[in-house]
Amino acid sequence: MLGAEWARALVVQQPGLAPAALLLGGAALAAVAVGWRAEQLGLGTSRFGLRILGGLALGAVLLLPAAARSGAAPLLPAGLAFAAIAVSIGEEIAFRGVLYAALEAVGGAPLAILGSTILWTLAHVLSHPPAFLGAVAAAGLLLALWRWACKDLVGPILGHVIADLAL
Repeated sequence: MLGAEWARALVVQQPGLAPAALLLGGAALAAVAVGWRAEQLGLGTSRFGLRILGGLALGAVLLLPAAARSGAAPLLPAGLAFAAIAVSIGEEIAFRGVLYAALEAVGGAPLAILGSTILWTLAHVLSHPPAFLGAVAAAGLLLALWRWACKDLVGPILGHVIADLAL
């Protein structure tokens, strides 16, 4: 997962390759879910409406730093929106889906929450400025805690998509 994220972060810096790097990176991350049941990853269909509502709430919380910033206009170019959605979904499936489930099976919820948050933050070292990594870690922790408390990945996916589209 880290290799895929770091490769994506390096390729996205090349002129004209950002959309393709994001799309392929998202697909590569989502591919780690092959062989896992949807329920293991928190992607079941029960209480789907509440899970959507939870995702909207997570998105709102993740946007608080942008709202506090002066001139809080979105920084993401409109042409990258689809690619940003793909990578957000891929990252959630990989980190809060597969990695979380694997770590939880080995060492329980504390290991899953902490381990997925640490690896999530490390995955963003090449794509985010050092000063922003604290916010990345906080977002990862919030999403992992949601995954644990609600046994849900729909909320983190939706919250992550909203945040990436707005930030």
